[in-house]
Amino acid sequence: MMMGWVTKVATFTAVLCAGTMASGGEAHAAGYTETEYPIVLAHGASGFDSLFGVIDYWYGIEGALQQGGATVFVTEVSQFEQTAARGAQLLAQVEEIVALTGSPRVNLVGHSHGGLDIRWVASQRPDLVASVTSVGSPHQGAELADVLRDTLQSGSFAESVLAGLAGGLGSLLALLSGTWNPQDPVAALESLSSDGMATFNAAHPQGLPATWCGEGPAVVDGVHYFSWTGDRPLTNIFDVSDATLGLTSLVYSEANDGLVGKCSAHLGTVIRDDYDQNHLDEVNQALGLVHWWSANPTTLFRQHANRLKNLGL
Repeated sequence: MMMGWVTKVATFTAVLCAGTMASGGEAHAAGYTETEYPIVLAHGASGFDSLFGVIDYWYGIEGALQQGGATVFVTEVSQFEQTAARGAQLLAQVEEIVALTGSPRVNLVGHSHGGLDIRWVASQRPDLVASVTSVGSPHQGAELADVLRDTLQSGSFAESVLAGLAGGLGSLLALLSGTWNPQDPVAALESLSSDGMATFNAAHPQGLPATWCGEGPAVVDGVHYFSWTGDRPLTNIFDVSDATLGLTSLVYSEANDGLVGKCSAHLGTVIRDDYDQNHLDEVNQALGLVHWWSANPTTLFRQHANRLKNLGL
């Protein structure tokens, strides 16, 4: 069982001088991001809430949402685990958030593997979920996971080495963020593969497109579904992570963010699938070193919160 997850919540409302604008041009007005229900942020594989209480996974995004009036919770689950296990951990936190705030529902936002976790929660407890928004999530599987799964034979020494290294990394990240989570990197890899996602989608089809690269139903069981993603692996020469994402992007047969194909990221209403962002840029990493001329990630999250607000969510 996951223990000691760090919940971050704050509501901050400010009225700035007339004419003050946020990046991207939307008014930095009080109430701009003040959704009816709390926003719950769910991280991806190898993710965390905050390291040492200083480096946030959702870099600058939590504060940007709070600034316009949103109530935000940042969750943490196992860094490397199968989706059902991560989803169950997340659901326990959602139930705690609902009890704590008195709000009957929440708006779930998940990045990467986190987008699958929130789908699992919404499938199990749609009564607790107002909306599901995935950002750069492999709903049809990730081709890199397929390559790794095909390369590493089940039970092989190479698989054991990878599992040990990834498991150690996951445990270290959990420790540095003040939590403890069980780790199963092999199960995580299988969950993210095309076969693993086919099995998952058969059990949890809500929001999925009926055709490849299409849009899914906007509302299922009273839950609104949204998605967006980037499709540019190389975005900032000063970001050391770009080189790695540039290499991993080469295994994909479609435009991708370095880890997830743009069409695989489609779920529900597709806001966009071609932002000039790579997989880490989508959550404003590393440390805000993103494409200089693209939409700022914090702006996209603020705009989406306003979108949810206007829908009464």
